[in-house]
Amino acid sequence: MRATDTEIAKKVGGSAIGAWRSSLGLLSSSGYVRRMRNRTINEQAGDDHPHGDGRQAFNRRARDPGDALALQEEERAHSGHSEQSLNALAVSATTHCLTGCAIGEVAGMAIGTAFGWGNLATVALAVGLAYLFGFGLTSLPLFRAGLTLTAIVPIALAADTVSITIMEIIDNAFVLLIPGAMDAGLGDVLLWASVAGGFVVAYPFAFLANRYLIARGKGHAVVHEYHH
Repeated sequence: MRATDTEIAKKVGGSAIGAWRSSLGLLSSSGYVRRMRNRTINEQAGDDHPHGDGRQAFNRRARDPGDALALQEEERAHSGHSEQSLNALAVSATTHCLTGCAIGEVAGMAIGTAFGWGNLATVALAVGLAYLFGFGLTSLPLFRAGLTLTAIVPIALAADTVSITIMEIIDNAFVLLIPGAMDAGLGDVLLWASVAGGFVVAYPFAFLANRYLIARGKGHAVVHEYHH
């Protein structure tokens, strides 16, 4: 019996649908559909990328050796600028500390020598005056900024205590180690050369301490804004 046209159409249509389903299964198993789906998602996400050029363009730029090198150079320049700013601020803080210590040391040595005091009393006075002048210099911009005394005291102590202590320990130890320096008169070059030499030795140590504190937002970093 010959098949009718309707039966033939059904058979042909069924075979076509079966073949299509088989092809789809092969594509799915090979990951093609999954890759196409991911590609579509990436393209859609790229349209919303912050740079507005699409994710693929962004990735191409990120993989571009020239752009990567330029980015490294920019980061290196920024890092170098930050390093210079940190060092400059540390130098300023250390020089500030040195000024206060030098005034106190000179005044203390002059007073102690003039009155014929012993080494211990002279050194004690010089150290006390060094702290006094050091904290005083730090307090001046804070007073001008309108801060109260109760607010200034803890800020000044936090800013200069470490660096002044380093300066004073090293400077006075240096002077005491120089033979005849403590017995020299006010007009004797040996006395003042010893004091100056002690500060030269102490400066790099105080600088490193200030730099360490400033880099962590402490020390003179707290009062830096009031110096402008």
